[in-house]
Amino acid sequence: MLYLHDVWVNWFEGEENGYNVCHFHEWRKDDSVELLDQVPLLKVETELFNYIENDLAELPQQLLDDIYQKAYLRKNHERIQLEYCFVVTDGIGILAVDTIGYGIPIRKSRLIPRQEQLVYEMIANHEAKTYPMMGQAQEKEFHILSPNPDLMRGLTRKERQLKQLLFMALDQLFSSKNEAEVRYWYTEWCPERYSLIQEMNFEEAWEQLFEETKFGWSMKHELFCENIIKGQPFFEKLWEMEHGSKVN
Repeated sequence: MLYLHDVWVNWFEGEENGYNVCHFHEWRKDDSVELLDQVPLLKVETELFNYIENDLAELPQQLLDDIYQKAYLRKNHERIQLEYCFVVTDGIGILAVDTIGYGIPIRKSRLIPRQEQLVYEMIANHEAKTYPMMGQAQEKEFHILSPNPDLMRGLTRKERQLKQLLFMALDQLFSSKNEAEVRYWYTEWCPERYSLIQEMNFEEAWEQLFEETKFGWSMKHELFCENIIKGQPFFEKLWEMEHGSKVN
């Protein structure tokens, strides 16, 4: 088995979508970075890599058996054994994974560029190992609280976080079933359509608002997000975490 040593990881916990596992250039000073003293390296087929990167589902048992207790975390001069921790690649993407003792990839991290280069060199002459998936890899369904990667492509970490906050607010708006409220917010987004919006029922107004806000990210999106979350402490806290300032 191949092993990497002295690997810096920045764990993103509970992320089912790979776009939320930030690459090194998006790491922040207040992220909690750890050092893996030793970690097994697996080369797998692309289907399995994508499954691990973009889901929170059961890992193949054979894979878990292969890497059981072979990784160590270095903390305060201590060497702490980890149950199921590994670095996985399909020869293109690279991901560190820690299940924190479960059978699913709870924590995920990218590697620093120097370590990524080392991974490519180490696996260059190795075949991908095949692990039985047992029908685990099913077509993933995306929805407003787990957006399709196409809606996040090209955005910065801050923009992705704010966009997901906006989607959470829109999902809450949908749950309210309040026709007057959804008309109000659609008019805020698109004031020039005021008279047309007043003729719409709840479903029409919400659907068109979502369709028009779901692509890209702009200052218009940001201002709309700031307005729609006002007065909602949980959403405002998430805004502050990304903005470093309170909602105006």
